[in-house]
Amino acid sequence: MFFKDIPGHRQIKKRLTGTVAEGRVSHAQLFLGPEGNAKFALALAYARYINCRDRTTEDACGKCSSCIKFDNLAHPDLHFIYPVASTKEYKDPKSVDFIAEWRQYIRDSHYYPTLNQWYATIGIEKKQGTINAKDCSEINKKLSYKSYESEYKIMIIWMAERLYYAAAPKILKILEEPPDKTLFILISENKDQIVNTILSRTQIVSIPKIENDDLSRLLRVHTTYGENEISNALNIAEGSYNSALAYLGLSESEKQNFDVFRKWMRNCYKNDLIEIDGFVAENARRTREELKSFFKYGLKVVRSSMFINFYLERNLALPEDEYAFVKNISPYINPTNIHVFSGLFEEAHNHVERNANASVLLMDLSLKIMELFHQSKA
Repeated sequence: MFFKDIPGHRQIKKRLTGTVAEGRVSHAQLFLGPEGNAKFALALAYARYINCRDRTTEDACGKCSSCIKFDNLAHPDLHFIYPVASTKEYKDPKSVDFIAEWRQYIRDSHYYPTLNQWYATIGIEKKQGTINAKDCSEINKKLSYKSYESEYKIMIIWMAERLYYAAAPKILKILEEPPDKTLFILISENKDQIVNTILSRTQIVSIPKIENDDLSRLLRVHTTYGENEISNALNIAEGSYNSALAYLGLSESEKQNFDVFRKWMRNCYKNDLIEIDGFVAENARRTREELKSFFKYGLKVVRSSMFINFYLERNLALPEDEYAFVKNISPYINPTNIHVFSGLFEEAHNHVERNANASVLLMDLSLKIMELFHQSKA
C-alpha cells in the first residue's frame, strides 16, 4: 500500500510525510476514524514510507528491499497485533498464530479490514476477539530487539479498543518510553473504548470518512460495477468503503438486515408474539458483530424515517423496496417518539458490546417496540 493508492486525504498525507522529512515522527500515534475509512491503509502507507530507502517527498519508491518486503506484509521490522480468540487449533492464541491468515485477509480486503470479516476469516464469528496479555508480552519482546535492517521498528495495533483492560499495564512503560526509533501506530474506530492510560500516551491522527469522489474512484478500481450502481452505493455508504461494497452486493449482510428487520417490524406492529418468539430464537444465534450491524441498520431506518417525516425525502437514496418499507413505517417512527427508537437501538448495540444475553435483549427490545407502535396507533 502506497499513499498514491489511497484516494483523497491530501492534507493528512502531507502531514504524515512532513513528519518524516522534518524528523519529528511521534513514537505513539492513534489513527482514529469510522469503520470503512482509510485509516488502516494510511497507517500501512506511512509505515512503508518511513522505512523506504529511496523515498520521494510524497511517497515510497516501491523498488528498494524494504518496499518489496512491505508488498508481502513480511518486513522483519513491521509487526502487527490484532484481536483474536481461541479456536480448535489455538486454545491460548496470540496474533502471530494467525499471521498467514492476516496477511492474506488484508490483501483480500484491499487494506480496508473490518472486524466481522476478520473474525469470519479465522473462524471466531461467535466470539469476541481481544488483544490479550500474551500479545502485550509479545510487543515487549519484539520491540526489545534491535531493528533488523530498517531505521524504525514499527508496531501496528489494529482495533486498539479491543485491548483487554487487564493486559494494558504490560505495555504502558514501552508505550511511554519506547526504545529509540520505535513507532507505535494504534488504529481505532472508537477512542471512548480505549483504555485511558493507553489513550493518553498517543497522539491522535483523525481520519475522516472517505469523500464521495474519492470513494467512487476506489470502487471503480476494485469493482466492475457501472456508474449508476456506484452512484447509488455512494449515497448509502456514508463514506464507508465496506458499506459501499455491501450495497453493491459483494456482501449479503445489508440485504439480510433489511429482510429480517422488515419482517420483525411487521410482527411487532401486529403484536404477533409467536412470530416474535421465533425471531428471537433464530437471531439470538447471530454473532455479536452481526447483531451490532443489525442494530446499526435499525438506526439507519430511524434516521430515514426522520427525513421522510420532515419532507426531506430528496436526501434519501434507498433501493426501491427499502424506500417503500421506510415510507410505510415512518408514520409510526415519528417526531414524537423518534428519540425513543434511536435510544433503544443505541442501547441494544451497547448491550451487545458488553456481552448481554442476546435472547433476553431481543425479546425486551421487541416488547418495547410493540408498545411504541401501540401508542402510535392509539
